[in-house]
Amino acid sequence: MQRPLAVALTGGIAAGKSEALDAFARHGAAVISSDDVVHRLYREDDGLQAALREHWGERVFRDGDVDREEIGRIVFADRAELAWLEAELHPRVRAAVDAWLAAQTADVAVAEIPLLFETGGEERFDRVVVVTAPPEVREARRAAVAEREERLVPEDEKVRRADFCFVNDGSLEQLDAFVAGVMEELRLSP
Repeated sequence: MQRPLAVALTGGIAAGKSEALDAFARHGAAVISSDDVVHRLYREDDGLQAALREHWGERVFRDGDVDREEIGRIVFADRAELAWLEAELHPRVRAAVDAWLAAQTADVAVAEIPLLFETGGEERFDRVVVVTAPPEVREARRAAVAEREERLVPEDEKVRRADFCFVNDGSLEQLDAFVAGVMEELRLSP
């Protein structure tokens, strides 16, 4: 069985990655979101839950479940705490996405990975698609983008390193047409 063409989808906060991932699914790609993987790990990974309890105690749990809002308050206020959390999460997410890719039978498999370049993950993929949007569009979509982005690879660097790029400042139809074109090109490429 031939493995699918592995495509990473990345971009800045509120650029439209989730909408692009949905478009890839509509055009026949197998898709996975690393954010969804993180949510699943919080629910199901006993080792991760034990590490969270050991590091932060019960304050990051509510009714037995991981309290993502509380974790967010902690890590976005303290870079050392964010680094600790990422050291726990990134290997687990990487393993889950790699296992998912290995199990795919579609011709194209797209993984949405917001921190692709920041984690050096681009080497694991055949192609990279970046979805970006002007700062004012992204700000309108989500508050506090600038303060969270200061630790990320700059947008222009992501665009330079990508195989495909879409400036997502128009309609969903335009995004969908871009994805359709990428899928066509991916299916034709060796």
